[in-house]
Amino acid sequence: MHPEPEILPSHLTADEAQPALTVQSIAPSSLAVHQSLRDAARSAGQYIAASKSPATRRAYASDWRHFAAWCADHGLASLPATPDTVTLYIAQMADPPKGGKPFKASTITRRLSAINTAHKAAGFDSPAKMEKVLVAETLHGIRRTHGTVPAMKKPLTLDRIVKILGTLEGPIAAARDKALLLLGFVGGLRRSELAALRVEHLSKHRSGYTIRIPRSKTDQEGKGREIEIVAGTNELTCPVLALENWMAIAPIQDGYLLRSVGQYGSVGQSLDKDSIGEIIKRLVRRAKLAHPEEYGGHSLRAGFVTEASANGATDRQIMRQTGHKSRAMIDRYSREERKDRQIAASKLGL
Repeated sequence: MHPEPEILPSHLTADEAQPALTVQSIAPSSLAVHQSLRDAARSAGQYIAASKSPATRRAYASDWRHFAAWCADHGLASLPATPDTVTLYIAQMADPPKGGKPFKASTITRRLSAINTAHKAAGFDSPAKMEKVLVAETLHGIRRTHGTVPAMKKPLTLDRIVKILGTLEGPIAAARDKALLLLGFVGGLRRSELAALRVEHLSKHRSGYTIRIPRSKTDQEGKGREIEIVAGTNELTCPVLALENWMAIAPIQDGYLLRSVGQYGSVGQSLDKDSIGEIIKRLVRRAKLAHPEEYGGHSLRAGFVTEASANGATDRQIMRQTGHKSRAMIDRYSREERKDRQIAASKLGL
């Protein structure tokens, strides 16, 4: 049996784990070891750990545990594993026994990355690299058979948001929920970006607010981008009024912008991205929108893309607000909007 690799030492959590790095691993053995080199090695280890986000490290650690447990259940070695073992593993993920639910191709691909990382950290050649023909061909077949297009969340367009706004409850919770909905919609924000918003990121001007997004899912190096929250002409749907009303009622003067609200209106700690997703799902169910299971945390961002595209915004203008790196996702939501209009038109009985 081999010890668990340094991707997640047994006594550390995923957030605390760092790749093992010593002076000896980066300097010739004949070189005298000075304290400055020890400090440099420690710093290098910290930078290596920072090369992946905490969420990615947690996911890799969970993926590795799943693979190691599967190998143990089947009497196979997980470290080092063989390409045959990895091939059997991903094949069973795609086609589980006893009618189990198949894993998505994206999840299988991430599991392979976790296996690669674990083997590299332990000093072994990885059996999950795409250079291993058996693994590569199996993954290719899984993708062709099951597809790789992720399920799209239904967009919360303006008419749906207005319907939700009419069902908000509790003055303080309603103020928070309204700010969350309109900021997420107008800003085209991911739920993780909404959760990370801070008062310090806001810059007020005559037309509304400029919000700096310091880091996002596709900006792990923290280059940042700016989005615009512009005042609306309708008091009900004006994001600026919603934002300022929430900050005054809470009251919030610094720190995280969106926070939990207790049963009796007490304002608590900041929300995480999962909490924001749950709030959106709860509001959709309360408003009794059709097919509530099709909505989620991504629905506000999808709603912005859909609504802006339908109202004549160019792909470039949309991407400046959302931070999308390519037009592929914009095109997908534009096609969905066009398909919905065609279906509606076809039901006129002409």
